Amino acid sequence: MNSTAILLVGHGSREKSGNDEIEAFAQQWRARQPGWRIEICFIEFSEITMSEGLRCAAMGASRVMVIPLILNAAGHVKMDIPQAIDGARLRFPNVQFLYAPHLTACDHILSIVKRRLKGAMEKLDMPDPTTTGVVILGRGSSDRQANGEMAKMARWVTEETDHELVDLAFTGITWPRLEKAVQRQSLLGMTQVVVLPYYLFNGTLVERITRQVENLKTQYPAIRFTSTAYFGFEREIFELLEERVKDLERNAPASRMPCDGCKYREFAVEHGMGGHHHDDAVPHHHDHGNDHAPHTEHAHALAQANDHAHPHAPESGHAHPDHNDHARSHDHEHAHP
Repeated sequence: MNSTAILLVGHGSREKSGNDEIEAFAQQWRARQPGWRIEICFIEFSEITMSEGLRCAAMGASRVMVIPLILNAAGHVKMDIPQAIDGARLRFPNVQFLYAPHLTACDHILSIVKRRLKGAMEKLDMPDPTTTGVVILGRGSSDRQANGEMAKMARWVTEETDHELVDLAFTGITWPRLEKAVQRQSLLGMTQVVVLPYYLFNGTLVERITRQVENLKTQYPAIRFTSTAYFGFEREIFELLEERVKDLERNAPASRMPCDGCKYREFAVEHGMGGHHHDDAVPHHHDHGNDHAPHTEHAHALAQANDHAHPHAPESGHAHPDHNDHARSHDHEHAHP
């Protein structure tokens, strides 16, 4: 019996093929790491809930490593998953639960983006990159740090390629949208546009992007468009997850989760902004100690708590600004890419 279980946490999608892809991804990861016990669960849109996933992982294990299969850290990473882990700790007090960071903008993801861009340029018969605009298109969040991760990736693509115009756009929640980014690139004289979806797996939003690109081809007949595939099954994603597991193995001294988002969560609880109401979600009351450096999320949440200018709400939950956006434009969908 393997005393360590790895719980891979996917977002979940209304589009069944998206959840099926995550299950296929888990199967491929098991084939890469036959000595590891790998379980999966989903934050939403699946019967394999986080509560169920944590229960299954805890059975027969002395340690559970929770690994988010998520690109950017917003409400799900900072609120929903930690709350579910807190609940699991109460149900399984003899099991150590460790929580790894999300995937984030890094060289592994940059390698995938650059490879996607190179393939798109080949598909367009290698046009001049200075007249070929790039739009990195992500889901969008009310969390400025999550959006900032994508902005960092857009800047890295500018630094690493000969493309002079690399824009950022979002499918919902925040701005600009794809249409506005393409309008700008058209006005600046781009004759080709590459749309790079910043998503891990298929879903309703990815399918929407395909339709949007087809509409843009009609709207801008003088511009050649191409869109690339999402990231999910690239080797760099597996390598990133394997790094997360090995990092936890090296730095797993006590049965407590990392500090990422703790002040964020305290601020959210204080202001009644909790995340999804999972069946085992409980308030976040673990001790931290002083054996670690402060995280960016801590400073950000403290700043929010001090000025109360624009509460940094999680991506989902009651009385959430995203739901107002949904009511206005129907752009708020929790479907995973």
